[in-house]
Amino acid sequence: MVRLAPAGRAEASRGVTIARELAFPLAAVLCAFLVGALVVLMIGDSPIETYGLLLGTALSWPDGIGYTLFYATPLIFTGLAVALAFRCGLLNIGAEGQLYVAAFATAWVGIQGAALPGLALLPLCAAAAVAAGALWGAIPGVLKARFGSHEVINTIMLNFIAMALVSYLTQYHYKVPGDPILQSAPIGDAAHLVRLGRFIPGLPERIPLNLAFVLALLACVAVYVFLWKTTWGYEIRATGQNPSAAEYGGVSVRRQIVVTMALSGGLAGMVGINEVLGYRYRYFDGFSDNYGFTGIAVALLGRNHPAGVLIAALFFAVLQRGSVAVDAFTPHVSRDIVQILQAVVILFVAAEAMFRAKGNARRI
Repeated sequence: MVRLAPAGRAEASRGVTIARELAFPLAAVLCAFLVGALVVLMIGDSPIETYGLLLGTALSWPDGIGYTLFYATPLIFTGLAVALAFRCGLLNIGAEGQLYVAAFATAWVGIQGAALPGLALLPLCAAAAVAAGALWGAIPGVLKARFGSHEVINTIMLNFIAMALVSYLTQYHYKVPGDPILQSAPIGDAAHLVRLGRFIPGLPERIPLNLAFVLALLACVAVYVFLWKTTWGYEIRATGQNPSAAEYGGVSVRRQIVVTMALSGGLAGMVGINEVLGYRYRYFDGFSDNYGFTGIAVALLGRNHPAGVLIAALFFAVLQRGSVAVDAFTPHVSRDIVQILQAVVILFVAAEAMFRAKGNARRI
């Protein structure tokens, strides 16, 4: 009989863990599509035709893939933001408010510094997005670390404050007089991010996919390196696993809470780079399609891992892009089928997490 050496057993165990971590989200997606097919049948349409439109439209070249990647960009940022907070045992419900504040700050810098050259203005605008999101995320972190106030309540309340604040500032201070749309004045031309259609053959520049997508991919790598290859990342994960044990080992749990919420807010704030610098070139009130809340689903489906977040964000972006064709070309099915699929995916992922937690409790 062949016996595995300790290193061999560790590798085999890690392989089983990775396979299991991949299997559960995939099973959740498949089950969601089965449930969605039943709903489509009950409505009276063909699931095959509906899913053909949904997936075919999102994966066609160039418009389908171009817009799918564009829609995935903000979901990658918010998914990473929520996943990072999860790793510290925190639930950041405030990514929506953080990205609104960041987008406005990005536009404000782009307006005020319109006379600056691009080499100075672009980094300043990007830094404003990250800094504004980090500041808005740090507030609930400080409240939790200092006073024990729950971050879920604080972040939800801060969402309302953020959206109301930037709406007020846009309406009464930064909107072009006579403009019927609630949006700011345009930013300086030097702050425009280059669209990828300039570099990719066959991809028209009218598609708003821009360098922010590349930045989102780099953010996935950076978050992975930070969490699994640095001491600070290890302390964050240790705090999330067992705060008492982490503190006993010399980790400042309060500091980790504040830092993690600030970093999470900074990641969510990077949505402003994509929206303001790469797409509308101004702050547009109400621009978010619930990116902050969808980021929670992205993080859950992606198992709070940067690679999983990337895949989950692409999946949700496919649904978002394909829903337009489903809404337009099916007799009875509307784009609400996407909401059903997303909800069922979340239910299955949450159910698996609940049963796994119960199983671990029994073993203990």
